[in-house]
Amino acid sequence: MTSLTDRKNAAISRGVGMTTQIYADRAENSEIWDKEGNRYIDFAAGIAVVNTGHRHPRVIEAVKAQLDRFTHTCAQVVPYESYVHLAERLNAITPGDFAKKTVFVTTGAEAVENAVKIARAATGRSAVIAFSGGFHGRTFMGMALTGKVVPYKVGFGAMPGDVFHVPFPIELHGVNVEQSLAALKKLFAADVDPARVAAIILEPVQGEGGFYPAPAALMRALRDICDQHGILLIADEVQTGFARTGKMFAMEHYDVVPDLMTMAKSLAGGFPLAAVTGRAEIMDGPGPGGLGGTYGGSPMGIAAAHAVLDVIKDENLCERAEQLGGRLKQRLAAIAEQAPEIVDIRGPGFMNAVEFNDVKTNLPSADFANRVRLIALEKGLILLTCGVHGNVIRFLAPITIQDEVFAEAMDILEASILEARA
Repeated sequence: MTSLTDRKNAAISRGVGMTTQIYADRAENSEIWDKEGNRYIDFAAGIAVVNTGHRHPRVIEAVKAQLDRFTHTCAQVVPYESYVHLAERLNAITPGDFAKKTVFVTTGAEAVENAVKIARAATGRSAVIAFSGGFHGRTFMGMALTGKVVPYKVGFGAMPGDVFHVPFPIELHGVNVEQSLAALKKLFAADVDPARVAAIILEPVQGEGGFYPAPAALMRALRDICDQHGILLIADEVQTGFARTGKMFAMEHYDVVPDLMTMAKSLAGGFPLAAVTGRAEIMDGPGPGGLGGTYGGSPMGIAAAHAVLDVIKDENLCERAEQLGGRLKQRLAAIAEQAPEIVDIRGPGFMNAVEFNDVKTNLPSADFANRVRLIALEKGLILLTCGVHGNVIRFLAPITIQDEVFAEAMDILEASILEARA
């Protein structure tokens, strides 16, 4: 009999990289069972999509109720109240004490694309500045903004123009805030007039780039620079949003607010939905018909998102994220006493990462990180690596994970790191 892996290789483009060869049969909260009945603890959560867990009963109930009413009208043809109400809710809970508006699309990359479109329409400018190591999607504008070549840009030819990058401050890798800001100042002097820049975009915590939080000093300086030059500040909260960092949005950890915010992933608890929310006058920059999409604001995604917001509030998931992240970092610190490969443990809330170096060379070790991942997978724990050097393991378990399952995962993680040293 032909294996599922062989069937996959024969039927699906190799460009769709699959981290594991686990073929899901069913999932519940923080656990997945494959077609052979093997159980796994899920510390990937579909890359931060199911913060509220696989198949949260309230999310499933909301979607089932919507299925009994209608599945699609295209909101731009026949709108529905739930779409309007969710926009009202996002306008109310996103950072910033000013009038806001929202547009719904389907994916995080679409949200980023539309944020750039909105910024350009509102400012009449074209240039956009992003950061090295940032990830903003696999569309052409998303690739252009993304600060990592392999695998996201390689082989795809010329990127869209008027996109510039500056180094992201990571003290561990020899770049501080002052150096990043100096690079931005040099960019303004040598490459692009700040009067031509529509927006600066960054993730409050870099996702694919390695889970590095943006220093508060950087965020304050960017806000000042944007205000000085009439540039819009875009916070890409696609991976950081919806309680993951211990706040509803990661920007709440800072004392400045963005002009535009992109969100997706856990917004709808596993159903495709993304959004851009921002200052009302900026969001009204594009003319009617300039924004939207056939599936943007899917009725099922909208219904799921309403349930997700209710669950986060009613189950105190922001507080839960802080508790789980604290326990995880404490356990990793204990493991580090036996594993000198661990050079950093970081991340706000339950958006955490551990970084590994080779003990002999003190250089980033993607090999060690991958060994840990593979050993953990054999033991029934799904982990993801990330980082420009591939030497970081990120932890994205559902925030609803049961205490006993979390404890089991910690034991597997410790055994996997120590075994990888052998």
